[in-house]
Amino acid sequence: MPKQLDLAGILDVLRGRGASGRSVTAIAGPPGAGKSTLAEALAAKLNEDAADSAAVLPMDGYHFDDLLLVPRGLRPRKGAPETFDVAGFHHMLRRLKSSEEAEIAVPVFDRDLEIARAGARLIPRSVRHLIVEGNYLLLDRPGWSSLHGVFDTTIMVSVPEVTLRRRLIERWQAHRMPPDEIAAKVDGNDLPNGRLVVSASIPAEFEFRS
Repeated sequence: MPKQLDLAGILDVLRGRGASGRSVTAIAGPPGAGKSTLAEALAAKLNEDAADSAAVLPMDGYHFDDLLLVPRGLRPRKGAPETFDVAGFHHMLRRLKSSEEAEIAVPVFDRDLEIARAGARLIPRSVRHLIVEGNYLLLDRPGWSSLHGVFDTTIMVSVPEVTLRRRLIERWQAHRMPPDEIAAKVDGNDLPNGRLVVSASIPAEFEFRS
């Protein structure tokens, strides 16, 4: 069973593991669990300790573009495991883990435009705490399982499904999506993806309850 930690407990772990070189932390969890919120909070606290020592890499930057998803009939499933460039993501993680370059440009997903922007963020060599966040980081499936060896610390964010549903509805409402489209997206894609994360991920080292 994963050890349950709060924000302060996770920070203690990460400070120790990033003391002598770059340490890579995976924050996994269902859509709407609060992964990005946790990742940004950790990075902010670690950067208070030492400026430019922590950075966040969201997995969402490796979404396949709609130009690929539409012909494959995968656009309605955008956000499912098969809609990500997991091989490209794996290569980037290994490149970042080695920390051999002065700085590395990474893509960032633009939620307003629903596209990944290439080279939208730079991660410099000064970063000792690389915090990676995404739904499927611990998924025990071909392709995804290759990521596991890159991570020094693994955290699963746990949230009751009723809370996930509310957060996901609020997320799509903020994008002014019609109610029928929200219902189809949440029940037909987001929540099934979340259940897959819970049922098919390897155990994390630590659990964070959002």
